[in-house]
Amino acid sequence: MLIIPIKDGENIDRALKRYKRKFDKTGTVRQLRARTAFIKPSVTNRMKIQKAAYIQNMKDSLES
Repeated sequence: MLIIPIKDGENIDRALKRYKRKFDKTGTVRQLRARTAFIKPSVTNRMKIQKAAYIQNMKDSLES
């Protein structure tokens, strides 16, 4: 459960914006969408390896 404390005199739109930002950071929607379909473990591992290779390439290109 997300709790957003609202200060005295704070605009409700600003508080709503903070709530939306916090909600996005928790990754709830992404997690729900990922659970809608079964993904085989081999596909998950392949995606993990591809992501690691991509990140390594980015780090290597920044160093050189």
